[in-house]
Amino acid sequence: MTLHPSVAAVRVPVRTALAGLTPGDLVVVACSGGADSLALASAAVFEGHRLGLRVVGATVDHGLQPGSADQAERVAVQLAGMGVDETLTARVDVDVASGLGPEAAAREARYAVLEQVAEHLGAAVVLLGHTLDDQAETVLLGLARGSGGRSLQGMRPGFGVFARPLLGVRRDDTVTACQVEGLDPWDDPHNHDPGYTRVRVRDRVLPVLEDELGPGVARALARTAGQLRDDMALLDELAGDALADARREAGLAVDVLAVLHPAIRHRVLRAAALGAGSPASELTRDHVVAVDALVTDWRGQRWIDLPGPLRAARREGLVTFEVLPPAR
Repeated sequence: MTLHPSVAAVRVPVRTALAGLTPGDLVVVACSGGADSLALASAAVFEGHRLGLRVVGATVDHGLQPGSADQAERVAVQLAGMGVDETLTARVDVDVASGLGPEAAAREARYAVLEQVAEHLGAAVVLLGHTLDDQAETVLLGLARGSGGRSLQGMRPGFGVFARPLLGVRRDDTVTACQVEGLDPWDDPHNHDPGYTRVRVRDRVLPVLEDELGPGVARALARTAGQLRDDMALLDELAGDALADARREAGLAVDVLAVLHPAIRHRVLRAAALGAGSPASELTRDHVVAVDALVTDWRGQRWIDLPGPLRAARREGLVTFEVLPPAR
């Protein structure tokens, strides 16, 4: 019997993601109950059990919608029905007042609890169900915000214990795979709420681009992310070496920084600010450029205020980063 192309499209990258594991290793699949994560879970069970792996399905209840606990229970039932070795449901408290926005706050809480689950179970990997369409949306959002290469590289295929095997798979294939395998995905109402920027990109912007520029825009955006990721990895590696060369006990040596290419020097200064405690979500390019002027356009500036709160200053041939005391 020939395997349906959409089922194969999901299973093949999952097989690749699991290929390096050892029989007996434990795999966690994060599953919201949507088509992407259900198709991922089904593929992980099929491919994982063939390799002698244990597969645990984990669903996170964010508590942001009425009936979320019931939905989490339905997901657990579906996971058990497809043959996972164990199901886990975790309830998280999303800090909607954190200033991150509801999507980012929920994502932060979800990753935190999944990391705890992985550590507790000794998982070899946690699989996430992001698809090529998610990647294209992420790149387009980064482009619209003028966020530079760091955002345009999109979502990483893997980081820490997490892996995203479906970044080359279209959302249509995950939906079809669920239909073929008799799975009943949950259609999250948030995925149709135009109050979310990502929903407007998905439902309005990308379809217009496909209509006006021709098919293949989503794949081109995802391909661009992969190309930029390689470039960014090289630049970050060079910046790491340069940071080590410039680092002194009290700060960064201006004479070492001054001869660096701006692309490397900006990364060095950003990394130093982050290392001193500046939040990545608040540290902007304008902040980094202002600190860079302490090196390239020194006119006796007193200091540069940075999120943290921090203060960057130039003293005795060094760029220093000082943590400011809390305001009273």
